[in-house]
Amino acid sequence: MIALLQRVKQSSCLVDGQTAGSIGKGILLLVCAQKEDTVEDAIALAKKVLKFRIFEDDAGKMNLSTLDVNGEVLVVSQFTLAADTNSGTRASFSPAAEPDLAKRLYELFVEEVRHSGLKTQTGVFGAHMEISLVNDGPVTFWLQVPKRK
Repeated sequence: MIALLQRVKQSSCLVDGQTAGSIGKGILLLVCAQKEDTVEDAIALAKKVLKFRIFEDDAGKMNLSTLDVNGEVLVVSQFTLAADTNSGTRASFSPAAEPDLAKRLYELFVEEVRHSGLKTQTGVFGAHMEISLVNDGPVTFWLQVPKRK
């Protein structure tokens, strides 16, 4: 699985003009499942993003995680993160998981994040969404769980 993590001052997701999710200080997570991804990958990635140190401590170093600062979390599914852009000028989405698997892993990922106790909001899987954010820094990281051999 892939997560694009952005440290935000605020973020929201609209679907059909209605707010699906909205957060204050925390992280916006754009999440994508790929064909080979497993339940274990979804759980491991959720744990990793929550512990990933992206907030500044008193010395100005990024030593604090979302858990440490009691940040809020907005999780949005985004299959385009799995795009293969190596040839031509149009992306191929063949690495992305099929919709049923992708939805199952996305929902499991969200459930794992919610277990942290942090305020967690979501977009709507498979919907056309309008995402707004105030990126803090900007601070943005692309995270993946290493594949097992």
